[in-house]
Amino acid sequence: MSKSSTASAPGKSNRLAYLDWARGTAALVMLQGHVFHSFMRPDLRQESPYVLSQFVGGMTPAIFLFLTGVTLAFLMDSRGKVGLSPAQRVWEAFKRSRYLFLLAFAFRIQMWLFAAGGSAWTDIFKVDILNSMGLAIALMAPLAMFSTRDRMRLGFVTGLAVACAAPIISGLNLGWVHPFIRAYFVPDPNFFSFFPWAAFVAFGISAGSVIRVAKEEDMAKVMQWASLFGIALIVGARYFANLPYSLFPNSDFWLNSPALILIKLGVMYLLLSFAFIWTRYVNPSGWSFVSQIGTTSLVVYWVHTEIVYGRWLWFWKESLTAGPVLAIAVAVILAMILLSVSWTGYKGSRSLPEWAKTRWGRLRAVPAPATAGD
Repeated sequence: MSKSSTASAPGKSNRLAYLDWARGTAALVMLQGHVFHSFMRPDLRQESPYVLSQFVGGMTPAIFLFLTGVTLAFLMDSRGKVGLSPAQRVWEAFKRSRYLFLLAFAFRIQMWLFAAGGSAWTDIFKVDILNSMGLAIALMAPLAMFSTRDRMRLGFVTGLAVACAAPIISGLNLGWVHPFIRAYFVPDPNFFSFFPWAAFVAFGISAGSVIRVAKEEDMAKVMQWASLFGIALIVGARYFANLPYSLFPNSDFWLNSPALILIKLGVMYLLLSFAFIWTRYVNPSGWSFVSQIGTTSLVVYWVHTEIVYGRWLWFWKESLTAGPVLAIAVAVILAMILLSVSWTGYKGSRSLPEWAKTRWGRLRAVPAPATAGD
């Protein structure tokens, strides 16, 4: 069989390899962003290396949340095909939320314990990316009652509704709500609140439903349309963001703007299309360090966060220039690739034993930067 034939008719094991590649890209961007955020000198944070690092890093949480929605759509679709009732399908989706919340608090407790007094106890309740995933899935679990075709439309509409509600929520007087609860819903640069971040989960549910419905032979066309739609979203949302008036008087472009959400969504459609082309036609069967690190994103996230933000490298915290920080970023990325390979074996997820696939397969869509400023 020729290479072209193999590329056009991939096996089940690599049919969705582009999702791991996209997730791996997000993980690599996350790693460099966290290193720059942790080690760059404060007086150099207005210069281009740091600004570019954090600007690009701002895409990472959106990608992880989007891919969480994609895998949630797969779960909803598979549970429907085995004949579960609507209530059972909702419960199955809700269990994914419970699992993520348990991981979120386990992660925060571990970080607090390892800080050994250097972190306030309230940090345990910080709304980080895993908390955001858990809440978004819990509130969107009712979408499992509908058919996969209906979720294609309903997921996108839900995403738009969440994005448009974000500036409205920001304008409400919610000071009476307990800060721990308020952080879950009110847009804040220090947290991953439901508004607007959950919009990406909803958009992912829509995209994942499209992937489930589309025939294998039509996926190339689907990705072509996704890339065109992505370009249209970027151009259109940027145009409306530049208008001298707005429907949302309390909108802050970098915090709660629906335009920024749609621009990032457009970028994700382009990334997904490029990942599809790369894994389907350029490197259809070979090993890739990008896909490799994407298959173990939970482990990479957990370990690197402790290394970069923990006490291990305290002597470099906020004290380095761009050159040394870049060197550390490269070292951290190489270390995480080695960790990923040691965790799964050389061939990544295809070499995972069944127990590992069951345990970790649900968590390939994982975290993002510890700060949500972008």
